[in-house]
Amino acid sequence: MREAGLNPLLQDATVAAERLVSVLRMAVATGLLLVFGLTISGTDLGSLAPYLHRQLFFALLTMIAYFVLGAGCFLATSQGWFRPWMAWLTVTADALFMLLNVRLSILNGGFDGNMALLLPPAWLVPVVMAFGVMRMHPRMQLYATLLLTGGLTALIFWLPTAPEGDQAARIAGLLTGPPNVMKLTMILLAGLVMVLAAARMRRLFQRALSSAEERANLTRYLPAQIADQLADGGLDSLQHGQRQAMAVLFVDIRGFTQWSETRDPQDVGDFITTFRSHVENSAARHDGMIDKYMGDAAMLLFAEAPEERGAPNGAARALACAATLCKSIHAWSDQRLAAGEDTVEVGIGVHAGEVFAGVVGSENRLEYSVFGDAVNIASRLEQHSKTVPETIIASAQTLEAAGIAPARGRWRALPPVALRGRSGVMDIFAKEE
Repeated sequence: MREAGLNPLLQDATVAAERLVSVLRMAVATGLLLVFGLTISGTDLGSLAPYLHRQLFFALLTMIAYFVLGAGCFLATSQGWFRPWMAWLTVTADALFMLLNVRLSILNGGFDGNMALLLPPAWLVPVVMAFGVMRMHPRMQLYATLLLTGGLTALIFWLPTAPEGDQAARIAGLLTGPPNVMKLTMILLAGLVMVLAAARMRRLFQRALSSAEERANLTRYLPAQIADQLADGGLDSLQHGQRQAMAVLFVDIRGFTQWSETRDPQDVGDFITTFRSHVENSAARHDGMIDKYMGDAAMLLFAEAPEERGAPNGAARALACAATLCKSIHAWSDQRLAAGEDTVEVGIGVHAGEVFAGVVGSENRLEYSVFGDAVNIASRLEQHSKTVPETIIASAQTLEAAGIAPARGRWRALPPVALRGRSGVMDIFAKEE
């Protein structure tokens, strides 16, 4: 089950990071065991003081236990038992594991607490911190940093132990070859973990850039909502297509062709750009999808919203978008009139019905297409608005689907119209402004 409030991709990345960290724990433990074995291979163990025997035993036990911790985490992440919140437990385990071993080394060697940072277990700190970088979780990294520094501070300043015997000789032993070899090994391992962390973040960053570029390329040809589905791997289902209830809105600028013939190309380009910005803002406000632009016209789609979202259905959103777009265009027209420029008028047709929707083409050139009687009717209602003339025309079927009573919604009945390509007449309404 997905953790609530956590992005699925981020959750998967968290689990993958923890799996990698578990492998690195086993690798670090194995590397230290090998170096440990090589370091003491030429040592006469019988000549060592008793506390050194215990120190070697603790070191061996630590490395084995650390390997077991890594193996357990790897099993949990591989079998699907691991949950993102468990990473806080493993971070805590890493820190406490290191602090416990430092404490045991202080007690066993009879050292003062101030010697904590000279002990080989304390040199695991860079490794533990490097593991935190792999997770790419700032709060978790901060938590690990505070836990480690707080624990070491307590060991150094608040829990000193009384010296036993010749502490100077024991301290000197910490600065000899074998302990220093172990410290250098830990630094090397921490550096290698950092290299892996950097490589992993670079790879994730490149993947994110590639995904963003793919989405950007898709949105050049497809509506943004469809591009998101394709980027998530839904091309096959979209290519199969489906029949679905949908409201279709057509909008067209009145007299644009005649107006543009006497205008500078730059002025025409700026005019169309502004018009499309009004269309896009209105569509976004009502969760509409811009299917295509056709010069000075646009086709918008309003799919049925899932019931659990509690949002208005497609027909209601299409009608609301038509009103919003009309108001926006009127405000723009008033601004142009105040500046001494020509006014802007549009015609809008809206119809709701069943359509066939799907993606056609190859991955190199895709096109989202909507076919059906509903599309044709919406287009012809927009064309009919020129002859009535009215700004917004909607079919009676659309008002019924939206649950709008014409009188209450300020819709005025127009004479029934016979649309090209259809038998009989259709009841239509115009929006009162």
